[in-house]
Amino acid sequence: MTATPTPSGISVRSIPLSVGLSGEVTSINRWWRMLGGLLMTQALGTLYAWSIFVTPLENEFGWKRGQTSSVFTLAVVMFAASLLLAGKLQDRFGPFWISVTGSFLVSLSFLLFAYTSSLYSLFFFYGVLGGIGLGFGFGTVVPVVAKWFPDKTGLAIGLALAGFGSGSAIFGSFANLVLFPRFGWRSSCMILSGIFLVMTMTAAFLLKNPVVGPHPTDNISVLSTALTHHQFTPGEVLRTPAFYLLWLGFGLGSTAGLMVISQLIPFANSQGIANAALATLGLVVGAFGNVSGRVLSGWLSDIMGRLNTLRVVLAMSCFAMPALYWVGDHLTALYVLIYFVYFSYGAQASVIPSTVSDFWGTRYAGTNYGSLFTAWGFAGILGPTIGGVLFDKYKNYGVAFYTAGALAVVALICVLAARRPSLQ
Repeated sequence: MTATPTPSGISVRSIPLSVGLSGEVTSINRWWRMLGGLLMTQALGTLYAWSIFVTPLENEFGWKRGQTSSVFTLAVVMFAASLLLAGKLQDRFGPFWISVTGSFLVSLSFLLFAYTSSLYSLFFFYGVLGGIGLGFGFGTVVPVVAKWFPDKTGLAIGLALAGFGSGSAIFGSFANLVLFPRFGWRSSCMILSGIFLVMTMTAAFLLKNPVVGPHPTDNISVLSTALTHHQFTPGEVLRTPAFYLLWLGFGLGSTAGLMVISQLIPFANSQGIANAALATLGLVVGAFGNVSGRVLSGWLSDIMGRLNTLRVVLAMSCFAMPALYWVGDHLTALYVLIYFVYFSYGAQASVIPSTVSDFWGTRYAGTNYGSLFTAWGFAGILGPTIGGVLFDKYKNYGVAFYTAGALAVVALICVLAARRPSLQ
C-alpha cells in the first residue's frame, strides 16, 4: 500500500474505517466519535451547575456569596489555562491519554469535593483539580470531531458541544431535585463522581483520531483540511490578523453574554417574578437556548459560512441584551429574549471551534483552539465582575445590560473585519 505525505505530517491512505492509526481494528461509524464528544461535554457541562452547591455550602459553613462565587471563577481560569496545555499535548501525543487524564481529574474532583472541610480545600478540589480536568477532557473533543467530520464540521461540533448546555440542566436538576433531598450534597457528589467517571471514560475510548482517506463518508474517514490548505502551526497562527480579531470578537461577545447571564436571576427578582417562573427561566429556557444555539448555529455555519453565522448571532446579541431591560416584568417577552441571549452565547462557543479548523487546519487544532479559548477565560472573569460592579454603582441593571450590548457591537465589528488567512 502506498502512502503520500501531507502538510499535516500524516500519510494519506485510502483505508476503510476498520483500520486505526495504530493498526488496531475498529468497526464503528464515525458518529460514535461525535457521541463520545457529547458524553464528555455533558459530564463537563456540570461546571455551569455550580449554583446548586452554593446554598448547601453556605448553610453548612457560613461562607459568604463572594467566597463561594470565587470558587467558580477559579475553575473557569484553570479550565481556560489547562485547555491550552491539553491542546498542545493532544496535538503531539493524540487524544486518548489526554481524555483519560481529564476523566480521572474531574471524577476525583467530585469525589474529594464530598470531603470538603474548608474553603481552601474547596478551592483545590473543585477550582484547581476540577478546572484542570475540564480543560483536559474538553481539549480533545473539538480536534477529534473536526477531523472526523470535514464535510459537516459545524454541525458535528455543535452537536458534540451541546453537552455543555444540556449537562448543567440535566445533572443540575437531577442533583437538586433527586439526589440532594435523599442523600445530601456530600453523598450526591460521590454518586456524581461515579456517573462522570463512566461517561468520560467511555468518551475517552471513543475519541480517537481518524485514518486519513480521500472520501468523507460514514464508512471512510478523511482529514480533508490536510489535503486542501496549509496546516498553520501555532506560531504561524499568531502572525495572522484573523486570530486577534477573532480573539477580541469571541472574548467581548462572551463577556457580554456572561455579564447578562450572571445577572439574570437577581434581575428577575428585582422585577418581582415568581420563584416558579425563575426555575423555568433558568433551567428550561436558558438551557434550551444554549443547546439549540450550539446545534443550529453549527448547522447554519456549514451553509452560510462561519464568519457570516458569527455576525448574525452577534447582531442578535446587540439587540437582545439591552432589550431585556426594556421589557422589564413582561414574562413572555422576557422568556423570548432570554432564549436569544443564551442562543447567541451558545452559538459563539460552537462556531468558533469550527472556524479555527477552517481557517488554520486540523493538524494543530488542539493548540490553536486552546489559544483562542483563552478569550473565554478572560470573559468568565470579566463578565460577572463587570455586571456586579455596575449594579453596585448604579443600583439598577440598565447600565450593565446596555454595556453588554455595546460590547457585543464591538465584537461584531471585530468579526466583520476578520478574513480567512492565507499564505503570502
